[in-house]
Amino acid sequence: MTRIIGDTTSGLTPEQAKEIGIDYIPQIVIFGDKSYRDDYEIDPVTFVKMLEASKELPKTAAPPPSLYTPIFEKLRENKEDALILAPSVKVSGTYRSAMTAKNDFPDVDIRVIDTGVVGGPVAMELIEAKKMADQHRSLDEIENYINLLNKNVRFYAVVDTLEYLYKGGRIGGASKLFGDALQIKPILTLKDGQVEAFEKQRTQKKALLRIVELVQAECPKGGNHGLISLSLNVNLCQEELSFFRKEFKERFGFENVPVFNAPPAFMVHAGPRIVLVSFFTI
Repeated sequence: MTRIIGDTTSGLTPEQAKEIGIDYIPQIVIFGDKSYRDDYEIDPVTFVKMLEASKELPKTAAPPPSLYTPIFEKLRENKEDALILAPSVKVSGTYRSAMTAKNDFPDVDIRVIDTGVVGGPVAMELIEAKKMADQHRSLDEIENYINLLNKNVRFYAVVDTLEYLYKGGRIGGASKLFGDALQIKPILTLKDGQVEAFEKQRTQKKALLRIVELVQAECPKGGNHGLISLSLNVNLCQEELSFFRKEFKERFGFENVPVFNAPPAFMVHAGPRIVLVSFFTI
């Protein structure tokens, strides 16, 4: 049996992870001299309240390798293997933590994939990987399919401000837009695992509409539309959520597009009003 392991940067909640049947690792959010696991010690609503009250931006830390140890010990005991889907190594140290922990279990077949993305696409890959594991597909088959998805992912995001990405050092090639961030709404993407500017739009509405156009142009007509997803702060972005649900239903007939709430560690670097649309071109 293959165990599937993810973390909170996917946007899956602890309850969803338990329901799906995957093992789950938190990220660490740091306010001043206090740190919090973002699975059960701090939730999105509490995080935003703390963010608004804080004079300094919080920080994040990757999960320590020791958090993987109990899971790996169970793998050894049950003679199971595992596939870990980690967020982009360019924006998170999770991949490195998983690899460090894996090295202490050379007798267990543990594969760690740097997905090159964060948020919804990772959540969808975790769900797909678990479906395959439940079908008793081999670890090689699951790993190959996830790698195929990673080669065909599309990732478009709009943030309310680039301040968080800029100060957190995650902005990459989009840094050239920081000076005029108040005058534009850049659509961001991930290129080689790094945040990059895709194009500029003058307003939030135009940026969101442009993302819909990109979905229409790039999402294959005969592809797996079940792999499209939204990642956003559900509490703060109801208007954007309603917009995409309406557009996706009217234009493409997409019903019940999966929605993943932006976790605290995600919002530390992207801000509380990020809206992310992702899909796969297969």
